[in-house]
Amino acid sequence: MTKKFKITVDGRSYDVVVEEEGNGVNHAPYIASVAPVAASVAASAAVAAPATVVPLVAPKATAGAADVVAPLAGMVQSVEVRVGQQVNVGDHVAVIEAMKMKTDVFTKVAGTVTSVLVKVGDSIGTDEAIISIG
Repeated sequence: MTKKFKITVDGRSYDVVVEEEGNGVNHAPYIASVAPVAASVAASAAVAAPATVVPLVAPKATAGAADVVAPLAGMVQSVEVRVGQQVNVGDHVAVIEAMKMKTDVFTKVAGTVTSVLVKVGDSIGTDEAIISIG
């Protein structure tokens, strides 16, 4: 299913057709076509050939079973572990802030931290891997 929108960015108007991926899976939005429109030209006269489909957001890698993932979208406030550090189930590893509320993040597996995938100040999404444990 496609939907048509008219958007204005920095004073320039664009006709945008957005194609929706159907099957209930949440996908990044795609721009199906974009055509610049002059203010004095009617939108119907500004039809252009569809552009190549371009993802607006790069897909994230899927988190592994031993990865610590963000329980909610927000900003990383602190990372409490470093690569090579031993962690146990339930250890505090990070703090994420969302809407002025801080959420502590804990491990669900024991092992050695193999990589820290975020830094303080990073914006992250729900279920995005933040620490890998091996």
